[in-house]
Amino acid sequence: MKLAFLGTPEVAASALRALHQAGHDVRMVVTRADARRGRGGRLGPSPVKVAAAELGLPVAYEPAAAVGSGAELGVVVAYGRLVKPEVLAALPMVNLHLSLLPRWRGAAPVERAVLAGDTETGVSLMALDEGLDTGPLYAQVATAIGPEETADELRQRLGRLGTDLLLERLGRGLGDPLPQSGPPSYADKLRPEELRLDFSQPAVQCHRVVRVGRAWTTWRGRRLLVHRARVAGAEAGLAPGELRGTLVGTAQGALELVVVQPEGKPAMGAADWARGARPSPGERLGR
Repeated sequence: MKLAFLGTPEVAASALRALHQAGHDVRMVVTRADARRGRGGRLGPSPVKVAAAELGLPVAYEPAAAVGSGAELGVVVAYGRLVKPEVLAALPMVNLHLSLLPRWRGAAPVERAVLAGDTETGVSLMALDEGLDTGPLYAQVATAIGPEETADELRQRLGRLGTDLLLERLGRGLGDPLPQSGPPSYADKLRPEELRLDFSQPAVQCHRVVRVGRAWTTWRGRRLLVHRARVAGAEAGLAPGELRGTLVGTAQGALELVVVQPEGKPAMGAADWARGARPSPGERLGR
């Protein structure tokens, strides 16, 4: 098919490469403008722009550019902006969304699914309309969420699942979409304070925050990132936030730290960090 592609992050870049490899004629790639990325804050292109350059595809920053490209269909994967009604009126578009709509409409469906403790999620291929992920559905594929699976791992897996669905449906025809059914929920972008570990919550909830990514607490007044953790198998007899070795007390059960990153240092095994930190009896994280 003659396609226009709209997307921004790495999961969208992978879909773009797959469409090109499958033989689709991508006439225009629309992505977000260069932004400051990474620890250095340097201005850099989106992963989709990088992929488009590798494939020799033209790039634009406004969806209106897709209208005059000769495309017969627009494909949207994590573009990050609403498409204006006049563009949708001129070029029909489909959107690949990483949730089982209408659950988790919005910007952070993967993170919200993990944080809420969902055991199942999936991908949805829908007709794009003016609303926020409100269009009718062509197809959905469900998948279980692993109990230790991080948001990044889940996003990559959903991206592959969604790309397969997209290629399959474009290959045999989209068919007629059906309206979404069921109560909607909304996946607002996570705020930094939601990633701060609250040890007055149960260990299971703290573990979910860690799985979302960039979870943090403080140790002796300095920030400590927690990259990996697991729920300890038994009660540890620790007060919330109290540290004993790699175990941290919570409101219910204990959280075992696995990989941490002290402020200004590289990530390391939690056991190595704890040996260097030498916590005093009763000393707590988060103070």
